[in-house]
Amino acid sequence: MPTIDTYVTDVLMRDLVGHDRRPVSFLVYLWLAAEQQRRGLAVQISYSALAECIGVSKSAAQSAVHWLVRRRLLAAGKENATATPRYTVLSPWKDLARRRS
Repeated sequence: MPTIDTYVTDVLMRDLVGHDRRPVSFLVYLWLAAEQQRRGLAVQISYSALAECIGVSKSAAQSAVHWLVRRRLLAAGKENATATPRYTVLSPWKDLARRRS
C-alpha cells in the first residue's frame, strides 16, 4: 500500500499551512501526489475538476496551483494554450537528499 512521505506531513504541511498561510495549496499538493501515485504518471485535470475533487472553489484551486509551481513543488505543462494542464508533483527534498549522499 502506498504511503505518504513523512516530509509531507512533518514539514511541508506546517510550511504551506502555517508559514505561507495557504492551506488549499497543501490540499492540492496532497491530492495531486496521491493521484499521481495511483496513476503512475502526471495528472491531467482542469481547475474546475481539481476544485471539485478537493472541495474548494475554482479560483482557490487555480491560486494554489500557481503557488505550488512558484514554490517548485509542482510542474505544470500544456500541449497548447487551450489544452487541459498536466501536473507533475515534485519532491525537491528527495533530490536534495540524493545529492548529499
